[in-house]
Amino acid sequence: MEIRGQRVCQACNTEWSYYETGSVACPNCGSLRSVGRDEERQLHTDTPAALPLATFSGRIAEESVATYADDLKSMLREYTRKRGFINGGELQPLDDRYLTARTLLHTVDILARRQAPTPDAELYLLSLYETLADDAAAEAVDTTVDDTDNDTTDTDIDGPELAAAQVPSDLRAAWGLAVADAVAAYCSDLRTWLDATPDEAAATTLSQLRDHVNRLNALQGDVEPAVAADLVASARAVGRYLRTDDEAALTAARDRLTRLSQA
Repeated sequence: MEIRGQRVCQACNTEWSYYETGSVACPNCGSLRSVGRDEERQLHTDTPAALPLATFSGRIAEESVATYADDLKSMLREYTRKRGFINGGELQPLDDRYLTARTLLHTVDILARRQAPTPDAELYLLSLYETLADDAAAEAVDTTVDDTDNDTTDTDIDGPELAAAQVPSDLRAAWGLAVADAVAAYCSDLRTWLDATPDEAAATTLSQLRDHVNRLNALQGDVEPAVAADLVASARAVGRYLRTDDEAALTAARDRLTRLSQA
């Protein structure tokens, strides 16, 4: 949607940013009567979303997955539902936190239906949880934004490849479904971005990427983890191109998708 993010309350004159609160209600008096101060509306799909993972620390250590799965999945779904990738008119990368949240969600869902998860599967779940919990805790302490790695090609490629290498063989469907969900959500926002700022080359590559996501869903995520990782890298490369006009990034995305089609 397009909004004027900087708001001023008509009841008490408090000013705030919708981009930071995600609410049209005045943070001071609660009034819903406000006006935008920005001259132009900006594309915005993101909403502030918390990850209160600390509440699950003891449960994950002491209880079976099935006993806490519904509660944890509900929290992760709420987080991913609120998240978007266009913030105040700026396109954002497909970040590791969102991808990890999706991966943890599908991992918990699969393991909760197993009578006896393998030790490797349980360690993988714990690793995902700790990674996500540490990341959320660090954000709560340090709210400054560091974009130095957002447009780093090596990060776009190495990140998903490293994540794929850690996936146990009996959980590759969880990783594949997580990638399908995450890339589909990112593609949706990329489509929104392209509707406002058309780019034929990017649109063509995005269409190819969405075809691969549909194939991954049809296979219920059951592909080699490296194949799913290629889709993450391709999505990040398209986003990088749209953010920075890096032609090499778009070429890399096209080449990667072509190789996947020929595999």
